[in-house]
Amino acid sequence: MIDTPHLLDVSAQTVAFIPITVPRDQIQEVMGPGIQEVMGAISAQGIRITGSWFTHHLRMSPEIFDFKICVPIESPITPIGRVQAGERRAAKVARTIYHGGYEGLGEAWGEFIDWIEAQCLSPAEDLWECYTTGPESSDDPADWCTELNRPLL
Repeated sequence: MIDTPHLLDVSAQTVAFIPITVPRDQIQEVMGPGIQEVMGAISAQGIRITGSWFTHHLRMSPEIFDFKICVPIESPITPIGRVQAGERRAAKVARTIYHGGYEGLGEAWGEFIDWIEAQCLSPAEDLWECYTTGPESSDDPADWCTELNRPLL
């Protein structure tokens, strides 16, 4: 389900983002419109995108998702509407790749967290998912890839 996890250091990254706090069962309703809003603001300002979009989850609970829809960009965006300028911090992270449809992400995270615990690593509270290959690339969810990242203390 997931590739063999590994550890690496990631650099800070300039992003445009929208903060979202929603009940868990509403995430699919806000994701599409949110990413379109961020992409529209970036395009309107003529800023170059430097990588795949991602969600930065600030804390996880069974009922509520508190996260940011983020797009890495070359230079800071001028805030407009809900779109804000920010930075994903530099960090040492545990990383793996999950292959499959989004409905399997919960199980993939469980497997990844089990690996982190087995390595006696101390994860930070936040995490991010980078959507490297998805529905825009293939109609077959088996082709989709999501990069799972967990910062470490």
